[in-house]
Parts: sequence; C-alpha cells; structure tokens
Amino acid sequence: MSKEEVIVGLDIGSYKIRTVVARLNIETEKPQIVGMGESYSNGIRRGIVVDVEEATSSISSSIEKAERTSGVPIEHAFISVGGSHVVSENSKGVIAVARADNEITEDDVSRVIDAASAISLPPNHEILHVVPRYFIVDNQEGIKDPVGMNGVRLEVEAIIVEGATSYIKNLTKCIARAGIEIDDLIVSPLAADYSVLSKKQKELGVALVDIGGGTTGLVVHEEGDLITVSVLPVGSEHITNDLAIGLRTSIEDAEKIKLEYGTALSEEVDKRDEVDLSKIVGGDQQLVARKRIAEIIEARLLEIFSMVDKELKKVDKSGKLPAGVVLCGGGVKIPGVVDLAKKELKLPVQIGFPENIPGVIDKIDDPAFATPEGLIMWGMSHVEEKKDLPGISSMGQTVDKIKGWFKTFLP
Repeated sequence: MSKEEVIVGLDIGSYKIRTVVARLNIETEKPQIVGMGESYSNGIRRGIVVDVEEATSSISSSIEKAERTSGVPIEHAFISVGGSHVVSENSKGVIAVARADNEITEDDVSRVIDAASAISLPPNHEILHVVPRYFIVDNQEGIKDPVGMNGVRLEVEAIIVEGATSYIKNLTKCIARAGIEIDDLIVSPLAADYSVLSKKQKELGVALVDIGGGTTGLVVHEEGDLITVSVLPVGSEHITNDLAIGLRTSIEDAEKIKLEYGTALSEEVDKRDEVDLSKIVGGDQQLVARKRIAEIIEARLLEIFSMVDKELKKVDKSGKLPAGVVLCGGGVKIPGVVDLAKKELKLPVQIGFPENIPGVIDKIDDPAFATPEGLIMWGMSHVEEKKDLPGISSMGQTVDKIKGWFKTFLP
C-alpha cells in the first residue's frame, strides 16, 4: 500500500452536492483536506433523485470542481444517502458459540449480526447499516466487544437502518454515470454524527439534529449506544418556500431575504423595524415588517423541532438527554435558531462544527460540511479494509465492517 491514501466524501444533499478530497498519510494516520467542490442539487428533491440526467450532471459538476482544486483525479468516493425513506428499527440476534472451549471469535460476532439482520423488511426495502448496540454473553448485558470472552450463548441488540431500494438504485445509477465507484454508502445523519459528536456526548446522552435543505436528520445516543436514526421530510428549503409565498417573491430572492434579514425569534424583533425588499428584488420601494419575516421562519422551525421532539418521545428521550441537542447542517445558520430549539425541545442546545481536519480549504469549517467531513472520517477508519468493503446489497455483513461500527460508536 502506498504511504498516502486519497479519501473522497461525496455528500448528495437536497440543496447542494459537496465533494471533499483528503489525503491520508498511512504511517502517521493524519489526514489533510486538499480540495472541495460544490454544485446545486438539480434533479434531487428531499434527498431523492427525481431526474437522473440532471442529478448526474450536478454530481459530475461537484466532482470536477473538487478535482480542479485538489489536483487529484476522483475515481471512487464514500457516498451519503438521504431522504425520508431512511428509517431504523431495533433487532436482536441469538446464536450458540461455535468453539468447543466456548471462546467467542470474530466469526461468532459475524454470525450473531447476521442473525440480527434476518428481519422481515417492508416491500422494496433493503438494509443499509446494521449497528451493534451491545452484546449479551450468557445473560451478561452491556458488553461492547465480546471477542475473546467465554460463553455458551451470544446475543446482540442492534439497530437496523434501512432504505427504499428504488431510491438507492436511482442514486447509485447517477453516481455510476458520473464515473465514480462507490466505496461505501453511509446514511447522511450518521456521517454528520461521526464528525460532530464526541464520545463523551454519546456516553452522556445526546441528539444530533442535521437540518439540511429538504430533510432533517436525527441521531440519538445514550450510554455510548445508538438509540435511533431517522430522516424527517422537512428542511430549510421549506422556510425559503414559505417566505417566497408570504412575501410574493421568487425562491432565489426569498433565500437572500432569509439569509440577510431572517431570525428565528419573532418576539425579539421590533414591530417598527422594516425591510426594503427592493434592495434585493429590485424595482420600486417595497417595505415589509421584519417581524413578518421572522414569524414565517419561526413557524417552520417550530414545526421541525416539534417533529424532532415527537421522534424523541418515541424512544422516551424527550427532555432527557444530559448532553442536549447538537445542531448542524446548512439550515442552522439562521440567527436565534439555538434559542428557539432550547425553548421547544427543553434541552441544552449548541451548534456543532465538524472536527477540525487540517487542510488548504478554510471554507469547510462550517456546520453545512458536517456530513462530507464525516464521510472523510468514515473513510479514514475503513481505509485499511476498504478493498474488502461490501456493496449495498450486503451492508454490515462482514467482520471488517462490524469492526468499523465498533470504532465509530464505542464510548
């Protein structure tokens, strides 16, 4: 193996497609970001491909920009998967330990994860990830890595993350048409989770809320265990659409208004404060109360946080996470979003930034880059066994992949 490995993260979002290129020194295990590329997500809506040709062109554009900035030809990448078709459920696997001396081996771990994977899936769905939460050896619970222990019966409590086969195939078709080989497919909020959350936060209990363009991802941890993964069908583009309707402007102008004059807390805006929209949309003077803009933004964000709280209630974690909520994604840049989330979720809230990977690109120190940087970090942890990574039809079915999950989620 060469002393340097190129790792590429391709985040296919609803608003933008972001490609990040990193070089990893195998000997020092230190990565460096050497390039990035961005393009608008034409042909993709709410994380789902709606036009194969447009989506392929958008992916190619992002990759070409990353190739130019990095000087590295891109042939393969770790890919994010989004869309509200992504769901998770709990599963349990049970096996008898194979060896006569009852020592648990990696093969036993592989078999018990396979047993947990043998679930009845909805029609046209497939497994994307099998995440072991903890193992049970002869009724002893809470074991993180049972290899080398002795026991007769091995069980695993796992989270199965699944997605719609047709959506995944359409996505992989676009990537193949763009000339990219898939190293691995990772659900977007899990990738963001990998770059933003610390092991201490996961041990205490934390929720990651990734507000993207068309969707909002949610990941919950407690005691180092993954509790749930879900993708909600609402994102920051819905705020823009609301503003376009309420202010009778184009989508492009509504986005500018949101970024320049928007705030999430309408109660803090003076009723007399007015905005002249003609500075953005052109034409004659057009005054609108800034409080009106704030009310539109606040209403949609309250809906998003209400949906997040509903998901937390499903796993009995509403208001019960000591490390609180970490917000990331492009939709968290609106002023006041942290205070509004605190008020609605009744938990500590902070903005999460991706782990600082050194490089020549300063732009990626941004909550919007949590997912592509997470893909890079994911690739770092899998680089040694990358050649053995399975395709999407057998995700989570190899011992190497299982080891990778342990690295990711151990506290």
